[in-house]
Amino acid sequence: MMKDLIMNFYRTLAAAAFALASLSAVEAEGLKPIQSQAIDLGGLSGVAYYTVERDGFHVVATLAQDGEDGAPVRVESVLAPGQSVTFSTPRGAGAQAEAVEISRWNDHVLVHKTALSN
Repeated sequence: MMKDLIMNFYRTLAAAAFALASLSAVEAEGLKPIQSQAIDLGGLSGVAYYTVERDGFHVVATLAQDGEDGAPVRVESVLAPGQSVTFSTPRGAGAQAEAVEISRWNDHVLVHKTALSN
Protein backbone atom coordinates (compact mmCIF):
# COMPACT_ATOMS: atom_id res chain seq x y z
CA MET A 1 0.00 0.00 0.00
CA MET A 2 2.80 2.43 0.89
CA LYS A 3 4.62 1.52 -2.34
CA ASP A 4 1.49 2.36 -4.39
CA LEU A 5 1.13 5.67 -2.57
CA ILE A 6 4.75 6.56 -3.31
CA MET A 7 4.39 5.56 -6.99
CA ASN A 8 1.24 7.70 -7.32
CA PHE A 9 3.08 10.61 -5.74
CA TYR A 10 5.97 10.30 -8.22
CA ARG A 11 3.58 10.02 -11.18
CA THR A 12 1.73 13.13 -10.04
CA LEU A 13 5.00 14.97 -9.51
CA ALA A 14 6.24 13.97 -12.98
CA ALA A 15 2.95 15.07 -14.60
CA ALA A 16 3.10 18.42 -12.82
CA ALA A 17 6.72 18.96 -13.89
CA PHE A 18 5.82 18.15 -17.50
CA ALA A 19 2.86 20.55 -17.40
CA LEU A 20 5.03 23.35 -16.01
CA ALA A 21 7.74 22.72 -18.60
CA SER A 22 5.14 22.83 -21.39
CA LEU A 23 3.69 26.08 -20.04
CA SER A 24 7.15 27.66 -19.81
CA ALA A 25 7.92 26.66 -23.40
CA VAL A 26 4.73 28.30 -24.67
CA GLU A 27 5.33 31.44 -22.59
CA ALA A 28 8.97 31.64 -23.71
CA GLU A 29 7.87 32.03 -27.33
CA GLY A 30 5.97 35.15 -26.32
CA LEU A 31 4.73 37.85 -28.62
CA LYS A 32 6.01 38.13 -32.19
CA PRO A 33 6.86 41.51 -33.81
CA ILE A 34 3.75 43.37 -35.02
CA GLN A 35 1.49 40.70 -33.45
CA SER A 36 -1.10 42.44 -31.27
CA GLN A 37 -1.94 41.30 -27.74
CA ALA A 38 -5.15 42.28 -25.94
CA ILE A 39 -4.73 44.08 -22.62
CA ASP A 40 -7.51 44.07 -20.00
CA LEU A 41 -7.12 46.27 -16.94
CA GLY A 42 -10.66 46.14 -15.60
CA GLY A 43 -12.47 49.21 -16.96
CA LEU A 44 -9.54 50.01 -19.25
CA SER A 45 -8.60 47.84 -22.20
CA GLY A 46 -6.72 47.92 -25.47
CA VAL A 47 -3.94 46.30 -27.45
CA ALA A 48 -0.15 46.23 -27.44
CA TYR A 49 2.43 45.25 -30.04
CA TYR A 50 6.13 45.81 -30.67
CA THR A 51 8.51 46.42 -33.55
CA VAL A 52 12.22 45.65 -33.73
CA GLU A 53 14.30 48.79 -34.30
CA ARG A 54 18.03 49.53 -34.13
CA ASP A 55 17.77 51.10 -30.66
CA GLY A 56 15.62 48.35 -29.10
CA PHE A 57 12.16 46.83 -29.19
CA HIS A 58 9.53 49.57 -29.53
CA VAL A 59 6.45 48.59 -27.53
CA VAL A 60 3.23 50.45 -28.36
CA ALA A 61 0.05 50.15 -26.27
CA THR A 62 -3.24 51.87 -27.04
CA LEU A 63 -5.73 51.91 -24.15
CA ALA A 64 -9.24 53.33 -23.70
CA GLN A 65 -11.92 53.25 -21.03
CA ASP A 66 -14.57 50.66 -21.76
CA GLY A 67 -17.86 52.19 -22.89
CA GLU A 68 -16.50 55.76 -22.98
CA ASP A 69 -16.35 58.14 -25.93
CA GLY A 70 -13.11 59.78 -24.77
CA ALA A 71 -9.90 59.69 -26.75
CA PRO A 72 -7.71 56.60 -26.32
CA VAL A 73 -4.24 56.90 -24.81
CA ARG A 74 -1.21 55.65 -26.70
CA VAL A 75 1.95 54.79 -24.75
CA GLU A 76 5.30 53.96 -26.35
CA SER A 77 8.39 52.50 -24.70
CA VAL A 78 11.73 51.19 -25.99
CA LEU A 79 12.87 48.00 -24.25
CA ALA A 80 16.44 46.71 -24.07
CA PRO A 81 17.05 43.09 -22.97
CA GLY A 82 15.95 42.59 -19.35
CA GLN A 83 13.68 45.66 -19.26
CA SER A 84 9.92 45.78 -18.79
CA VAL A 85 7.04 48.22 -18.74
CA THR A 86 3.95 47.84 -16.53
CA PHE A 87 0.46 49.21 -17.18
CA SER A 88 -1.90 49.34 -14.20
CA THR A 89 -5.19 50.74 -12.96
CA PRO A 90 -5.76 51.38 -9.25
CA ARG A 91 -8.49 49.73 -7.20
CA GLY A 92 -10.03 50.67 -3.90
CA ALA A 93 -7.97 51.10 -0.74
CA GLY A 94 -6.20 47.88 0.19
CA ALA A 95 -7.06 46.11 -3.08
CA GLN A 96 -4.48 45.02 -5.62
CA ALA A 97 -4.26 47.04 -8.82
CA GLU A 98 -5.07 45.47 -12.18
CA ALA A 99 -1.70 45.26 -13.94
CA VAL A 100 -0.12 43.90 -17.11
CA GLU A 101 3.65 43.68 -17.58
CA ILE A 102 5.36 43.60 -20.96
CA SER A 103 8.95 42.40 -20.63
CA ARG A 104 11.84 41.72 -22.96
CA TRP A 105 14.10 38.73 -22.33
CA ASN A 106 16.83 38.56 -24.99
CA ASP A 107 14.86 38.43 -28.26
CA HIS A 108 11.50 37.48 -26.68
CA VAL A 109 8.69 39.75 -25.51
CA LEU A 110 6.33 38.36 -22.87
CA VAL A 111 2.97 39.80 -21.81
CA HIS A 112 1.41 38.70 -18.54
CA LYS A 113 -0.84 39.86 -15.73
CA THR A 114 1.03 40.79 -12.59
CA ALA A 115 0.14 41.74 -9.03
CA LEU A 116 0.75 45.29 -7.80
CA SER A 117 -0.28 46.91 -4.56
CA ASN A 118 -1.72 50.43 -4.53
